[in-house]
Amino acid sequence: MPLAFWIHHLNPFLGPHWGNIGIRYYGISYILGFLTAASLLHYYSSRKISPLKAEQVGDLMVTLVFGVLIGGRLGYFIFYRFDLFLSDPFALIRVWEGGMASHGGMIGVVVALIWFSKSENVSLLNLGDLVVSVAPAGLFFGRIANFINGELWGKVSGVPWAVIFPQSAEQETPFSMIPPRHPSQLYEALLEGLVLFIYLQLRFWKSSVRIQKPGHLVGEFFIGYSILRSIGETFREPDAGLILGLSRGTFYSLFLVIAGLGFIVNSRLKEVK
Repeated sequence: MPLAFWIHHLNPFLGPHWGNIGIRYYGISYILGFLTAASLLHYYSSRKISPLKAEQVGDLMVTLVFGVLIGGRLGYFIFYRFDLFLSDPFALIRVWEGGMASHGGMIGVVVALIWFSKSENVSLLNLGDLVVSVAPAGLFFGRIANFINGELWGKVSGVPWAVIFPQSAEQETPFSMIPPRHPSQLYEALLEGLVLFIYLQLRFWKSSVRIQKPGHLVGEFFIGYSILRSIGETFREPDAGLILGLSRGTFYSLFLVIAGLGFIVNSRLKEVK
């Protein structure tokens, strides 16, 4: 009797690979995210709606790449696997084993933007508004890669579109004995990625907020991401211990809400008339 649910069997590698060495879809997702961001930032510059010159976009992207990768990697160990870091510090550099945290990546981006703003003498708030308007594209591709990898699966569910993730059970467990789960990675790709991207693009192009209230979009991004991430977390199996009864993704998002409110209040107090 065939199983009623689709069994996840996707290969995390594109083409041949040797052990953990090969072209991973996870790496491709980062490339696609950065290429999308770079293309949009170049377009902004060509339309004369960006404080960046065309030649500055490349420098900004290099800075952001370092911010995302370093912040995301450190954030993973600080927020989710600090115990592993203490017992095996060299795990930090074994990047082929995976492990990135979106909240850590955001902190890395903030640090990168502060450095770039000072070195290039560009308004930090205007710069922030530009970057957050394109950032959800990277979140979208990253969550798709999570699904392909068969990681960060959802809670057990019997919905018709539930997926059997073999990685969620002990090896050699018969598929018929593995409970189906929400494909929460796809939910988060839709929410944190596509929905948030469309919203911020509409705000960027269809309102005067980026002109009159620099930093406001940053606040909206932080709050919007936090809300949508928390919705996605209700379907996701916690991959680390809870904090105050909340998943870590939801708990850490509370701080983003506070930061987002701070940006919005500040932008309104300094509104350009």
